[in-house]
Amino acid sequence: MLCHAASQMGIRIVILDPLPGCPASSVCDEHVIGSFNDEDTVREFAKRCGVLTVEIEHVDVTTLEKLEKQGVDCEPNASTIMIIQDKYRQKKHFSRCEIPLPDFMEVDTLRSIEEAGEKFGYPLMVKSKRLAYDGRGNAVAKNKEELPSVVASLGGFERGLYVERWTPFVKELSVIVARSRDNSTVCYPVVETVHKENICHVVEAPADVSNKIKKLATSVAEKAIKSLEGAGVFAVELFLTEDDQVLLNEVAPRPHNSGHHTIESCYTSQYEQHIRAILGLPLGDPSMKAPAAIMYNILGEDEGEAGFFLAHQLISRALTIPGTSVHWYAKPEMRKQRKMGHITIVGPSKISVKSRLDNLLQRNSSDPKEALVLLL
Repeated sequence: MLCHAASQMGIRIVILDPLPGCPASSVCDEHVIGSFNDEDTVREFAKRCGVLTVEIEHVDVTTLEKLEKQGVDCEPNASTIMIIQDKYRQKKHFSRCEIPLPDFMEVDTLRSIEEAGEKFGYPLMVKSKRLAYDGRGNAVAKNKEELPSVVASLGGFERGLYVERWTPFVKELSVIVARSRDNSTVCYPVVETVHKENICHVVEAPADVSNKIKKLATSVAEKAIKSLEGAGVFAVELFLTEDDQVLLNEVAPRPHNSGHHTIESCYTSQYEQHIRAILGLPLGDPSMKAPAAIMYNILGEDEGEAGFFLAHQLISRALTIPGTSVHWYAKPEMRKQRKMGHITIVGPSKISVKSRLDNLLQRNSSDPKEALVLLL
């Protein structure tokens, strides 16, 4: 999707990816096959680039730091990637910047996590510091007795763990923030994300919250991004609590699933915006050009060919629904709960796009929280 946006602006994209048939290989200008974590590979790759950017934060940040010292233009900066790729370090950074967060603490022994349970109560959210996404690396302990098994499920304390106080939120929100090289920022409208088993299934734009909450969420998101360094698009995931607090959950230093709808629903997609930001071009208009949009992730419902068949059934139904756009990622392997694509529906009202999603999923409910499965 980043390559598509760049091609429309006459900008060449060279990608580094270890998979020969990766989704972007057919739409980029050049594909270098190699690891994100191999210093020699990254250094040689950087020689081909006027600006080096990332679409995944799990990269060799030490090499990026060395490249920056040698004059390579990395956007966002290596210091930002270093903060974001370790979620505990991320929490400490935003805490120092007085960004509202759920309470958290590092744990490295059974006794320390038991003390955390005594301090924060149960249920207790236990998280890996690194390589945690799409529900991986997170686990919930309902009581003290579950702590050993939860720790083991995350790879043990040697993996690097921390805990968070359980946040009884009423909605999960997200704000896409773009910052250019001159540090100017623009924010996209606040959206609501609906998760199931820690994986985003639905994004509603704009979020159905008061103007006061929208302003607060945007303020928290913008403050968080201004505390980091470098240009690009950032996603700020937030919790809205029962007493109308907005707490930062985590930040992604790249275009994000919660901003996919912008391709159809906004004047400037998050992908075009990322290109504009890292190159120092004027930032585009982030406002919505459609009154309402809803994005539905196409997740694998079965393994292999059976999963592809079910996904194609869903796509066939989507093509009959007005205002619907299908994005298929061309990932070569189908696995259960793997994101394989997304479907965006735009329309004149939130009611209309929810109704169209119900038709797509062959459900009667207008509540996307109840419409989170691909119907066989």
